[in-house]
Amino acid sequence: MYVQHFGLEHEPFSIAPDPRYLYLGEHHREALAHLLYGLGAGGGFVVLTGEIGAGKTTVCRGFLEQVPPQCRVAYVFNPRLAVLELLATVCEEFGVALPPGVVPTVKTHVDALNRFLLDAHAQGRHCVLLIDEAQQLAADVLEQLRLLTNLETHERKLLQIILVGQPELRELLAQPALEQLAQRVIARHHLGPLDEADTARYLQHRLSVAGLRGPSPLPPARLRRIHRLSGGVPRRINLLCDRALLGAYAQGLAAVDAATLEQAAREVAGRAAPPGRVAALRALAARHPLPVLGGALLLAGAVGAGLGGLLRGTGPAGVPAGGASALAAGAAASQPMAEGPAGGVADTLAAEAGAGAGAGVGAGAGAGAEGGAGSAAAVRPGERPALSAAGLRARLAAEGGDEAAGWQALAARWGARLGPGDGCAAAPAAGLGCYRGSGGLDQLRQLDRPALLWLRDGAAPGAPPGAGPGRPLLLVGLAGDRVAVQVGGGAWSVPAAALAAAGWRGDFATFWRAEPPAPPGLPADASPAERLAARLALWTAAAGEGAASGAADAAGAAAGAGERPARLAAFQAAQGLAPDGRAGPLTAMALNRATGVDEPRLLARPAAPRRTP
Repeated sequence: MYVQHFGLEHEPFSIAPDPRYLYLGEHHREALAHLLYGLGAGGGFVVLTGEIGAGKTTVCRGFLEQVPPQCRVAYVFNPRLAVLELLATVCEEFGVALPPGVVPTVKTHVDALNRFLLDAHAQGRHCVLLIDEAQQLAADVLEQLRLLTNLETHERKLLQIILVGQPELRELLAQPALEQLAQRVIARHHLGPLDEADTARYLQHRLSVAGLRGPSPLPPARLRRIHRLSGGVPRRINLLCDRALLGAYAQGLAAVDAATLEQAAREVAGRAAPPGRVAALRALAARHPLPVLGGALLLAGAVGAGLGGLLRGTGPAGVPAGGASALAAGAAASQPMAEGPAGGVADTLAAEAGAGAGAGVGAGAGAGAEGGAGSAAAVRPGERPALSAAGLRARLAAEGGDEAAGWQALAARWGARLGPGDGCAAAPAAGLGCYRGSGGLDQLRQLDRPALLWLRDGAAPGAPPGAGPGRPLLLVGLAGDRVAVQVGGGAWSVPAAALAAAGWRGDFATFWRAEPPAPPGLPADASPAERLAARLALWTAAAGEGAASGAADAAGAAAGAGERPARLAAFQAAQGLAPDGRAGPLTAMALNRATGVDEPRLLARPAAPRRTP
């Protein structure tokens, strides 16, 4: 990409966590101080919350690096567990095993954990349980955690529990049913954004770590605007600056100018690039014409085996007109900025969040198309009638359909209809791939596509999505701390926390178009692997990596054979996926999104600003 152009050694603004880029601003240091205070306070709960991308993981890493040697820390990063599963996980993290022949129950796990904590206390060791993404915890699991803090001696409690999560965690703990737990919180802190000075230091730090030795490609004149556009949220800063540097590189600029920065903000928010920007990206891709098609054919053999099982059926969507330049616009839209607090400038990304950012309005499955016929637009939660958790349950009881109806409603978002039977099994015949996940709203934000959720109404979780008792619920929009769900013939806005209260444990299913038509330049009889490889090569060229893909044409294919998995891994890393060089469902969905394939979105796109006379 732009690394060599700006005299860097690494990409400075990747969203992948890299300990080399650890930066603790003033707010992060304050949050860290709260965690360390709680560590020595003798038990109870410590709560750390923050917006998406605010740096909670950064603070946790800093905390873990400063934990004294006499402390033992158990880290739970997937809290979507039943009570028994959570206790088993905590015991496993602490290295506690049940005695041979003992049946694993809540009581046997608590007894074993109590013995371990008493032994640790006798040895002068302090035990800490750190739970990330704690807003996903169910009420019964939180109650069990409260009961764990009852394990104590006359002097102190034996277990310190730290809950880290998004702002929904504060709403969850404020519920009357959790009053007893809330009274045991000894320290709490909400991690705010970086201020303007810290934003400047953050940028300089990342550029320095990336190897910058000369003048900064982000001059001082741009820093204030970067802060206002991003709201000071580190992840937004990374997305914005990465896109701005790419834009400057595409235009041959030595530094980011004001126009390039503003356009980068629009692209990251998912708005279309203006003609001048498209022309610049098209010219960039045109400088490397051979690697695009040649590299695609080279990649086909490398990814064919991994994609063979994914690329079944045909999809009605195509790549947008404009070739590589349109693909670049799709790549920009594939990484929308996370919603944050309101208060930014109206034409900036920060301003989109407080209003329930998004474009496209609709109630049912056919609510309108985004980018082409067949795919429904994302629904704005802020423009739908509001429901509480109790209201959601009541409406589901009155109008909710069965699982078969839920699968059909999900397929309708893609303009498809499924055959009878299990939705995932029927998807290939409709030209769709099916993915089942359990990552909750965080993962769905990344996938950016509608999904079918299962509300288990207090039933024991842990079963795979769609298996066992559970009421289906179609998620059609997401903005900030509210979601849009489709019930019957209408869409409703509910707080994200209400999903957990209604029985959702984070499991879902979603679709992707399994085989879009071949990009321009490929023969009509190109194999599915060749088609996907061509889209990957076009994305690479549009992103400014054409030079890195090699100057050889098809005649020199053998020379570049060793780079095939590396190119796929580079795409995965750019999309925040594990760069394993293997093609799986997450990679297929990311490539569809990055290359502009017509698919429904979950994160509503920003609406065009209204002009007043």
